[in-house]
Amino acid sequence: MRRVERVCISVPSDLLAEFDDAVAKMGYPNRSKAVQDAMRSFLAEWKASRALTGQVNGAIVMIYDHKKPGLVEELLDVQHEHEDLIAATMHIHLTEEDCLEVIAVQGEAGEIRALAEALKTKKGVKALKVVVL
Repeated sequence: MRRVERVCISVPSDLLAEFDDAVAKMGYPNRSKAVQDAMRSFLAEWKASRALTGQVNGAIVMIYDHKKPGLVEELLDVQHEHEDLIAATMHIHLTEEDCLEVIAVQGEAGEIRALAEALKTKKGVKALKVVVL
């Protein structure tokens, strides 16, 4: 039998409420099973992104809280550090607090992955996806 670990995480209450609603609608027996599936999905996506190599074109699509102190400056600093990969950006105001940023990228897959990871891990980034062709 596999060992089971208990973990404690902090989650914004609105995110947890939305997650619990989805868990119930999807028919999961409990939150733990849904979190396990989400973790497996997260790991599969991460592993697939690691396998991509060579020159690619694509976009990084990100939603972030522009009211988070210092976040906009951090995101811009990261983008300037990787300006050789960025062809263009588009910024859209979604709500009073959320912005959508689309960053068109060209370059080595590993470098684009590093850019995306540097952006994704900033506190206040709510979602980030990389689409490459």
